[in-house]
Amino acid sequence: MNPGQAGLGTQVVWLVHAVFWVLQLLVLARVIISWVPVNRYHPLVRVIHDLTEPMLRPFRALLRVGAGGLDFSPLILLLVLWIAERIVISLLVGAL
Repeated sequence: MNPGQAGLGTQVVWLVHAVFWVLQLLVLARVIISWVPVNRYHPLVRVIHDLTEPMLRPFRALLRVGAGGLDFSPLILLLVLWIAERIVISLLVGAL
Protein backbone atom coordinates (compact mmCIF):
# COMPACT_ATOMS: atom_id res chain seq x y z
CA MET A 1 0.00 0.00 0.00
CA ASN A 2 1.43 3.36 -0.91
CA PRO A 3 1.36 6.28 1.58
CA GLY A 4 -1.30 8.15 -0.42
CA GLN A 5 -3.76 5.28 0.02
CA ALA A 6 -3.16 5.09 3.77
CA GLY A 7 -3.96 8.78 4.09
CA LEU A 8 -7.09 8.42 1.98
CA GLY A 9 -8.19 5.40 4.02
CA THR A 10 -7.78 7.33 7.25
CA GLN A 11 -9.81 10.18 5.79
CA VAL A 12 -12.60 7.83 4.71
CA VAL A 13 -12.74 6.22 8.16
CA TRP A 14 -12.82 9.67 9.75
CA LEU A 15 -15.64 10.74 7.39
CA VAL A 16 -17.69 7.64 8.24
CA HIS A 17 -17.13 8.26 11.94
CA ALA A 18 -18.18 11.91 11.53
CA VAL A 19 -21.39 10.97 9.70
CA PHE A 20 -22.39 8.50 12.41
CA TRP A 21 -21.48 11.06 15.10
CA VAL A 22 -23.78 13.65 13.50
CA LEU A 23 -26.61 11.09 13.27
CA GLN A 24 -26.18 10.25 16.95
CA LEU A 25 -26.20 13.94 17.88
CA LEU A 26 -29.41 14.44 15.90
CA VAL A 27 -31.08 11.56 17.76
CA LEU A 28 -29.93 12.97 21.12
CA ALA A 29 -31.20 16.41 20.13
CA ARG A 30 -34.54 14.84 19.23
CA VAL A 31 -34.75 13.24 22.69
CA ILE A 32 -33.91 16.52 24.44
CA ILE A 33 -36.46 18.39 22.32
CA SER A 34 -39.10 15.89 23.41
CA TRP A 35 -38.37 16.67 27.07
CA VAL A 36 -38.47 20.46 26.96
CA PRO A 37 -41.16 22.87 25.79
CA VAL A 38 -40.09 24.17 22.40
CA ASN A 39 -41.80 25.61 19.37
CA ARG A 40 -42.39 22.48 17.30
CA TYR A 41 -42.59 24.64 14.17
CA HIS A 42 -39.18 26.27 14.61
CA PRO A 43 -37.10 25.52 11.48
CA LEU A 44 -34.28 23.83 13.43
CA VAL A 45 -36.74 21.63 15.33
CA ARG A 46 -38.42 20.69 12.03
CA VAL A 47 -35.06 19.77 10.44
CA ILE A 48 -34.12 17.57 13.40
CA HIS A 49 -37.54 15.91 13.29
CA ASP A 50 -37.44 15.40 9.51
CA LEU A 51 -33.94 13.88 9.64
CA THR A 52 -34.56 11.54 12.58
CA GLU A 53 -38.16 10.42 12.05
CA PRO A 54 -37.38 8.05 9.14
CA MET A 55 -34.75 6.33 11.30
CA LEU A 56 -36.97 6.13 14.40
CA ARG A 57 -40.20 5.03 12.68
CA PRO A 58 -39.22 1.35 12.13
CA PHE A 59 -38.19 0.95 15.77
CA ARG A 60 -41.42 2.55 16.97
CA ALA A 61 -43.37 0.13 14.82
CA LEU A 62 -41.47 -2.82 16.31
CA LEU A 63 -41.85 -1.60 19.89
CA ARG A 64 -45.46 -0.46 19.51
CA VAL A 65 -45.17 2.48 21.88
CA GLY A 66 -48.52 3.10 23.52
CA ALA A 67 -49.98 6.37 24.74
CA GLY A 68 -48.22 7.49 27.89
CA GLY A 69 -45.58 4.78 27.56
CA LEU A 70 -41.87 5.36 27.36
CA ASP A 71 -40.43 5.50 23.87
CA PHE A 72 -37.26 3.41 23.78
CA SER A 73 -36.85 3.75 20.01
CA PRO A 74 -34.12 6.45 20.29
CA LEU A 75 -32.12 4.20 22.60
CA ILE A 76 -32.46 1.26 20.22
CA LEU A 77 -31.55 3.50 17.26
CA LEU A 78 -28.44 4.77 19.04
CA LEU A 79 -27.38 1.18 19.71
CA VAL A 80 -27.98 0.21 16.07
CA LEU A 81 -26.04 3.25 14.85
CA TRP A 82 -23.14 2.37 17.16
CA ILE A 83 -23.06 -1.22 15.90
CA ALA A 84 -23.41 -0.15 12.27
CA GLU A 85 -20.55 2.32 12.66
CA ARG A 86 -18.29 -0.40 14.08
CA ILE A 87 -19.18 -2.78 11.25
CA VAL A 88 -18.67 -0.18 8.50
CA ILE A 89 -15.34 0.99 9.91
CA SER A 90 -14.17 -2.62 10.37
CA LEU A 91 -15.05 -3.38 6.75
CA LEU A 92 -13.27 -0.24 5.57
CA VAL A 93 -10.15 -0.94 7.61
CA GLY A 94 -10.09 -4.53 6.39
CA ALA A 95 -10.43 -3.39 2.77
CA LEU A 96 -7.62 -0.82 3.00
